[in-house]
Amino acid sequence: MLGQALNLAPGTRALDLASGSGELLCTWARDHRVTGTGVDISTQGIAKARARAAELGVADRVEFVHGDASGYVADEPVDLAACIGATWIGGGVAGTVELLGRSLRPGGLMLIGEPYWREAPPDQETVRACHADSPSDFRTLPELIEQFGHLGYDTVEMVLADHDSWDRYRAAQWHNLRRWLDQNPGDELAAEVRAELATAPARYARYEREYLGWGVFALMGR
Repeated sequence: MLGQALNLAPGTRALDLASGSGELLCTWARDHRVTGTGVDISTQGIAKARARAAELGVADRVEFVHGDASGYVADEPVDLAACIGATWIGGGVAGTVELLGRSLRPGGLMLIGEPYWREAPPDQETVRACHADSPSDFRTLPELIEQFGHLGYDTVEMVLADHDSWDRYRAAQWHNLRRWLDQNPGDELAAEVRAELATAPARYARYEREYLGWGVFALMGR
């Protein structure tokens, strides 16, 4: 969906910082013939990304580098620079925009994936349940778009998660936890995982589903 919204052209050169398991680059390489590099500090994530590239037959078009994404700058400017859900690598949105901009060619496309408040959290309990320490950790959607503008970027596209896609994403995590518990009942982490599975669905329904939104924003420098 995101690749279609961006109308990615074959041969687009992409950089994905904190690329995780590499799904973004691998599927774009398959579906849109994008080429590019993913960078992640997790050796497990890099291994999964390389395996996924081989599975999809795109290992000749994408590479995955084990390293600290917070200081990574491409050797040559890229057409698209992305950080999806990991703006901590730049100390927040502003720092991540600056970091990505150092690898982006003039007129290129920047992608930022970031949570936002659907509405202001009423109390600290809600803030904590939405994985934040303070209400100021996230902005509302209009405030986030305005921040991009203050940083010198136009928002030219956005793909926002609706409740159904949020539900699918979170429910898949619960299912994975349950399968892990079934397969590892005697593991030293089993009690902790059991406690998380017992509380996470209701916590999500009560807080995160109602107050926290998620979007990927396409930006172009002014």
